[in-house]
Amino acid sequence: MIKEVHIDTLEKLLPLLTEQEYRPDLDRNRSPYVYRGMSDASFKMYTSLSRNCKGRQKHLEPAILENFAKYAINDEPSIGHSVWRQMILGQHYGLPTRLLDWTQSALVALNFSMTEENLEEMDKHDSMVWRINMSEMVLQLPDSYKRAVYEKNSTIFTVDMLKELTGNSLKQYDKDMGDSAMVIIEPPSLNQRIINQHSFFAVVPMGIEDIEGFLDKYTKDTVKYVIDKKLRWRVRDMLDQLNMSERIVYPGLEGLSKWIARHYYVK
Repeated sequence: MIKEVHIDTLEKLLPLLTEQEYRPDLDRNRSPYVYRGMSDASFKMYTSLSRNCKGRQKHLEPAILENFAKYAINDEPSIGHSVWRQMILGQHYGLPTRLLDWTQSALVALNFSMTEENLEEMDKHDSMVWRINMSEMVLQLPDSYKRAVYEKNSTIFTVDMLKELTGNSLKQYDKDMGDSAMVIIEPPSLNQRIINQHSFFAVVPMGIEDIEGFLDKYTKDTVKYVIDKKLRWRVRDMLDQLNMSERIVYPGLEGLSKWIARHYYVK
């Protein structure tokens, strides 16, 4: 089930930013959630592979990854050994993949929710932040996957765990997941952007054609936070004051240039 929460004041943002759960075994607070910020509340969740290849994504994905690995091997010699690493590196550089970006940081998700290529659109439509529970996602997995992640005392998979479970086969992964489960992975720290964005990826199986439909049917703790369009500039300015901006999520000259352009934007 998807719960929708409308946010139209800064005070209503507080639950989103402070929903860590108390762990009595640790005597600490930890969050089981990952987040995804989207700049328009009317947008649907699609992978870049789905948007690019539409109904032929299952047939074209192997060729996309094979060609990427063939031509990228000079820059990343180890890329040929893992289809999962091919996806993660390719995702970073704009390759169409079945990966869906998430972050463990609510602030990072809010930043993406408050980001527009055309700043004239900032107060024209609501934006949103999705939240899913990683523990709940594990419960949907086949037993072999549950055992693997519980042995690590975790709810998050690594690319090496996924490679071992699937034999490095996308077909095996799709068969294991069907239309009722998907794995959340924490990518290796291939670059500073992945580190700064506290990145996670949902590996969407081919059996799940409607991601939001899957979440609505198989989860009970999914929330869609809708941020009112009248609040977006206020939240954007607050995030800048908290040092959450393009300079952080896109380290380097690209992020610096994006931040400066927006900082001096005339409304």
